[in-house]
Amino acid sequence: MTVKELEPKRVFEIFDQITKVPRPSKKEEKIRRYLLDFAKQHNLQAKTDKVGNVVISAPATPGHENAPTVILQGHMDMVCESNDKSFGFDNTPITTVVDGDWVRAEGTTLGADNGIGVAAALAVMTDPDSVHGPLEALVTVDEETGMTGAFGLEGDMISGSILLNLDSEDDAEIFVGCAGGVDTVCTFTYNRSFAPNDFTYFKVDIAKGQGGHSGGDIHLGRANANKLLARFLFNLSKKYELSLAEIDGGNLRNAIPRAAHAVVGVHTSKKEDVRVALNHFIAEVENEYSDLEPTIEITMESVDKPEFCIDSDTTLKLIRSIYSAPHGVVSMSRVMPGLVETSTNLASVKMKESNEVVVTTSQRSSVDSRKWDIANQVEALFALAGAKVVHGEGYPGWAPNLESPIMKIASDAYSELYGVTPAIKAIHAGLECGLFLEKFPHLDMVSFGPTLQGVHSPSERMYIPAVERFYNHLKLILKKVADL
Repeated sequence: MTVKELEPKRVFEIFDQITKVPRPSKKEEKIRRYLLDFAKQHNLQAKTDKVGNVVISAPATPGHENAPTVILQGHMDMVCESNDKSFGFDNTPITTVVDGDWVRAEGTTLGADNGIGVAAALAVMTDPDSVHGPLEALVTVDEETGMTGAFGLEGDMISGSILLNLDSEDDAEIFVGCAGGVDTVCTFTYNRSFAPNDFTYFKVDIAKGQGGHSGGDIHLGRANANKLLARFLFNLSKKYELSLAEIDGGNLRNAIPRAAHAVVGVHTSKKEDVRVALNHFIAEVENEYSDLEPTIEITMESVDKPEFCIDSDTTLKLIRSIYSAPHGVVSMSRVMPGLVETSTNLASVKMKESNEVVVTTSQRSSVDSRKWDIANQVEALFALAGAKVVHGEGYPGWAPNLESPIMKIASDAYSELYGVTPAIKAIHAGLECGLFLEKFPHLDMVSFGPTLQGVHSPSERMYIPAVERFYNHLKLILKKVADL
C-alpha cells in the first residue's frame, strides 16, 4: 500500500503530493507554488505577503456564514536531514514508505513536521462532508530556522479570531503554551599554520546518533555528537600536542547533532597511543549510552597530511569551549510538572573559508528571563575563549490560558469522539503561536496534531491511526465552532 491509499484518503493524498515537493527552509518557492495552484484548482482565494507566507480562504458551508472565522495554521518548510550526505533536498523529492502502522521516509526526514498539518488544513477546506464557518489557512515560511514567516506576517493577512495550530506531535494532547527561544552564535577567527611534517593525521568520526528535536527530545538525554567529539579531543590535548585541520558537526540549530568529525594530528611517535585512547573512549560511550544510542558509531582512520591547520592557540580555545559549553536540560518547570522549562542545544560547528569556525547554539525556555540567562552564560563562556558572540532576535513563548474557550471546545470534541479526555499541556519547543499572539492579542489558540516520532532526524515517522483521529478531531472542532 502506498501513502496516498491510506485513510483518511483525502488527507494522505494531499500529504503524498506535498512530500513530492522539495521544501527546505528558506527555499520554499516550489511549495508556495503548489499551495497557490491548489487554491486555484479548488476555486479558493489565496494571497501572499512580502516574506512569502500564503493565506488560502474558504467560505463557510451554507448556513454558517456568521460563525467565527477560524485560522488553520501550519508551516510549509521542513527540516532536511539525511543519512546520505549527498541527498539533494533542494530538488529531490523524499521517498515515503508505509511500514506497518507507520509512515516514514527512506533515509531522510519525512517532513510530516509540518506537512501533515498543512495537508489536513487543505483537506478540510475542500472536504464536502466538513461543516465549518469561514476558514483561513495560514501557511508560513521558514518556521524551522528562524520563524521568518511569523515574524514578518502582515496585519491584513488574516482576520480570524480563533487559531488552530496544526504543528504538534502527540495524539490525545492539546497544547496551550510553548517555550520561547533564541540563537547564540559564536565565531572564532583563526590563523592558518603549515601542518607539521612529523605528525600522523587521523579522521575521527562520530555518526549515526539518534539526534532528534532540540526541544521535544532534549529531555531524553541523547548524545550530542559535537560534545562527544570535543570530549575526545580535549582528553587528547591534555596529553599530546594536537594539530587540528578540520572540524565539522551538526547542521540545524533545532536538531540535536547526530554526527561530527575532525581531522587531527599528533606526533608520529604517539599514534598508537591515540588508537588506544579511542578504544577506551568508545567503551566509555557505549557504557554511558547503551540504552539511548544503539546505533552510534565512533571510528578513526588515517588520512594524508593536510597542507594547513588551525593555529594551536585557537585549537585549544575551540576544543575547550565546546567541551565545557552547556548542553541539555537546564531546569524543569515548577508550574507544569514534567515540562522542561529551560534548555540549551550545542547545535553545530562549521569551518568557513574565511578562516572562521562558527559554533551555533540555541536556547529555549518558557520563562523569558531564564532563556536570556542561559543564553548569556553561553555568551560568557565563548567570549572568555576569544570568540565573537552574537544573539539572534529570538522569539517569545506562549503563556498558557487555561480559561481558553477554544481549548474547552477542542477538549470536549476529542472526548466526544474517543471517550478520552485529552491532556492539556505546554510544549518545550518553539511554536509560532507566541509571535501570533504578540501581533494579534485577540486570538484564542490551541495546538494539536497526530503522533510523530523522531522529528528533525531521518528516523522521523508518523503513526497512521493517529492521523485519522487528528482529522476527525479537526472536523468536529470546526463544526462546534460553526454551531456557536
